[in-house]
Amino acid sequence: MTESKSFDRRDFLKTVGATGLTVGSALASKTGTKMTGGRVLGANDRINVGLIGCGGRGSADANTFARFGKDHNDSCQIVAVSDVYEKRKRQASERHKVKGYLDYRELLNQPDLDAVIVASPDHWHAKMALDAMDKGKDVYLEKPMVHTNDEARQLVATVKETKRILQVGSQTTSADIWWKAKKAIADGMIGQMLMSQGSYHRNSTEGEWNYTIDPAAGPEGKGDDFIDWNMWLGSAYKLAPKRPYDADRFFRFRKYWDYSLGIASDLFYHVIAPLNICWDEPQFPVKVMATGGIYVFKEKREVPDTFHLMAEYAKGHSLVLSSSMANDTHIPGTIRGHEGTIVMVDHGMFERNVPFITVKPQVRGNKAIGGAAYETKFGTKDIQIPVEQKNMDMVHVENFLTCMRTREKPHLDVETGAKAVVVINLAAQSYREGRMMYWDEKRWKASDKPIKA
Repeated sequence: MTESKSFDRRDFLKTVGATGLTVGSALASKTGTKMTGGRVLGANDRINVGLIGCGGRGSADANTFARFGKDHNDSCQIVAVSDVYEKRKRQASERHKVKGYLDYRELLNQPDLDAVIVASPDHWHAKMALDAMDKGKDVYLEKPMVHTNDEARQLVATVKETKRILQVGSQTTSADIWWKAKKAIADGMIGQMLMSQGSYHRNSTEGEWNYTIDPAAGPEGKGDDFIDWNMWLGSAYKLAPKRPYDADRFFRFRKYWDYSLGIASDLFYHVIAPLNICWDEPQFPVKVMATGGIYVFKEKREVPDTFHLMAEYAKGHSLVLSSSMANDTHIPGTIRGHEGTIVMVDHGMFERNVPFITVKPQVRGNKAIGGAAYETKFGTKDIQIPVEQKNMDMVHVENFLTCMRTREKPHLDVETGAKAVVVINLAAQSYREGRMMYWDEKRWKASDKPIKA
């Protein structure tokens, strides 16, 4: 869906049946029903932030916000935390010296709250973000933004309706790399864009998402060991099927389709989102296919340990991504054009900085493919463009907080985030169903047959 055609959320809910879409009742069963405006922030007002999800990613995000506030005249602070696991809730509460909640809805009712960090398992992202916006809160929403394409559509509509600020937490998108590459492409340094490529490889126990399990923890646990398993599943909102407590699913949720799409959502989002920033505009795909398998790590895993996708775009270029959790040799992050190539990350690690990006003109017989005009402007030799060396996590948080004050779009806004997540969701569907998937942008609908114009 193009920005000019985005629609009111209530209209969306009314027309779901007519379009054939299904919206998870997680979205229809949101806590809030009345839109309430958030506090108008002045330049010197301290921004109060709540954390939903106190695991590794959420704790890191909260620490970044707290550190930023401390380094910038107390411009922001963590004022509340929430987690369904008592131990994590208590630890985060003590770390930030704030009130902790087992139920995130109680956190949203805290009157001094301006924004929330949503760092729960993926299947809860959309509902928590929607509930927060209904309470007038801005949202720093961890990748991959949402778990389904219907949720992405709903989030785009809700941001438009409520005028809340939503920043998707793929922090690498605030690195200078992608914005320098975007300018180089806009300046004509590669000519017509043909193909973007990248990877996300790793080979470690944690890289397989086999995080440490606390054996005493669970729904029958006492004190620190208590986990509200039913709330975590979200079965009451049809976010995931009801099932008995499974420690592997709780502590290692990214291995299971009900809560995550594995490599596609956890890793490829960090590649697809910045590529959308590099391109002349963020874009939905028209066709996506994926392959791979469980080749090495065969115990207690539903998602593949090796995964590849290809996507085609209406403007005439393709995307090729590769990943394995059993080999850590990367493919350089590259965008190829007819007249030149940009190598953004020569080491292939999209979440790490580089000192420069390299533009390689396409040359034939010592002459630039782009002709005399290209040669006059750019020459025929490799060009290194310096990149600012900044902490991308800090820059991403700063951008979010700045946009909360100015009400401008953040670096990774909901529309760009949606265009990235649709590719991911289609790729996972392609892999699971063993067929090519096509995307109808106007109807926000996937099909296994080409979309008629």
